[in-house]
Amino acid sequence: MTILFAMEHMEIITALDALLVSESDPIACMANTAALLFHSMEDVSWVGFYLLKNGELVLGPFQGKVACTRIALHRGVCGAAFTGNCVVRVDNVHEFPDHIACDEDSCSEIVLPLCDSSGDPFGVLDFDSTVYSRFSEEDAQMLLLVVERVAAVLIKHKCD
Repeated sequence: MTILFAMEHMEIITALDALLVSESDPIACMANTAALLFHSMEDVSWVGFYLLKNGELVLGPFQGKVACTRIALHRGVCGAAFTGNCVVRVDNVHEFPDHIACDEDSCSEIVLPLCDSSGDPFGVLDFDSTVYSRFSEEDAQMLLLVVERVAAVLIKHKCD
């Protein structure tokens, strides 16, 4: 199935490519990616990275309210996306079993795994919104391009 992106989605990808092409530091790339997405996407209340460290997901660069620092691999939407190695889009987080409520105002969420060249996850990119059903299939397809690009930089320059 082919998804046609809205102009704003293509503008995000173009801006991301410009940010990533000239920067090799993984932390800088994740920080600017989170800022770009947070300020470019409507009704997004939190955007951030969690990376696998010592058997758990540990908070990386983000934009938004203070967040959960560590997430067990079997917990919440982030854990489901990581262990299932798939995009998890939740229209109503209050109905998601074992949802971790770092922000009580969060209503919907989408989490995408960051994968290495073998297809194994090494982290996730997480989005929250205070709006129910905020994240569409078109958003998911655009964000898959984002995680593909960011993961390539992280793999190339090893984020430890």
